[in-house]
Amino acid sequence: MSSAAAPTLSLPGDPPGGRRAAWVWGIGVAVYFVAIIFRTSLGVAGLDAADRFHVSASALSTFSILQLLVYAGMQIPVGLMVDRLGTKKVLTFGAVLFTLGQLGFALFPSYGMALASRALLGCGDAMTFISVLRLGARWFPARRGPLIGQVAALFGMAGNLVSTLFIARALHGFGWTTTFVGSSVAGVVVLVLLLLFLKDHPEGHEPPPAEHAGAAYVRKQIAAAWQEPGTRLGMWVHFTTQFPAMVFLLLWGLPFLVEAQGLSRSTAGELLTLVVLSNMAFGLVYGQIIARHHAARAPLALGTVLVTALLWASAIFYPGDHAPMWLLIVLCVVLGACGPASMIGFDFARPANPPERQGTASGIVNMGGFIASMTTLFAVGVLLDATGDNYRIAFASVFVLEALGVVQILRLHSRATHRERNHHVVSRVEAVHVPV
Repeated sequence: MSSAAAPTLSLPGDPPGGRRAAWVWGIGVAVYFVAIIFRTSLGVAGLDAADRFHVSASALSTFSILQLLVYAGMQIPVGLMVDRLGTKKVLTFGAVLFTLGQLGFALFPSYGMALASRALLGCGDAMTFISVLRLGARWFPARRGPLIGQVAALFGMAGNLVSTLFIARALHGFGWTTTFVGSSVAGVVVLVLLLLFLKDHPEGHEPPPAEHAGAAYVRKQIAAAWQEPGTRLGMWVHFTTQFPAMVFLLLWGLPFLVEAQGLSRSTAGELLTLVVLSNMAFGLVYGQIIARHHAARAPLALGTVLVTALLWASAIFYPGDHAPMWLLIVLCVVLGACGPASMIGFDFARPANPPERQGTASGIVNMGGFIASMTTLFAVGVLLDATGDNYRIAFASVFVLEALGVVQILRLHSRATHRERNHHVVSRVEAVHVPV
């Protein structure tokens, strides 16, 4: 497949893009930005949460596991909702839910109620990213898809940066309740913005009327998206690439760096910040490469998995008591590539599905990394409790899921790219014969 043909093709009906598109899409990205702040705030508050709720490592991991369980379980329903209801309604539901979840996490003193708050937050968070991808597809030309997706993810990582830089400091300066209540105000601000200014699509680019929503329609949407090899390949790419950094940032990175590597909390926080900054840099690079050379998608994804596994193994199995600082720095830089690599999964699913099925297909893809993250979060917590906080054994669980994912990527890649090539030929023929 030509690396340049796909991204330069303009199809009939493509949205125009421009400043208006950037403004509307930017509001959707702002909602996602706040959702990421709320999602990752536990990553810098893990030790504080353990003290506040008096829980063990496995119980602490349950916060993130439940949040991701709800997130992953909501992906296909959210995709169907976006395809059926449009972006604005789904983003509105999401902003209300994740704001209430963050507020509840700030105020509830019991472990059970705090757990319910994280579940509510996960539900609202689940409604954001798929909606933002759909919003970009409705407002920008298709050739901009890979770059738009990476830029959206970059702003999401900026939300993670807010957590590592400001939430962590606020916790020690203002305490638990003030920090989390204060952060929840951001949810109210973006909710007002999207209600006032966000539109689902530009004028003249209305989507075709949705089919009658029923059980048969739902089964048809899911089955059609799943039957596409590109959708399944995208899910496994997302599964294999995203979760090491997610596990590190969402919960276990700070305890690993402090308890296993003997670093101070401030130094550990700086390394977590390095992961986020690296992610933002890699996002821009990966987006540009894929927009110009679609053939680079699989090599980038598999290369990221390989290098991540090598650095992860080097850090946790270092023969001394603690890995040297230079190795931890390199590990954190490499972990920054995991998020941008996971976005490649959407670039496999996007050309495999028509516009009216993009939300459903994106939901299937987005389940991958969060299922892997949830599984690993649980495994690490259980293994830490079972081995007396042996991080080497607990963190080695990452390699099992990486191996599974690589096998599936290799199995599906040729089938998916062959089908995508055929779809591309059909699109070129239709572009020639359909008047613009």
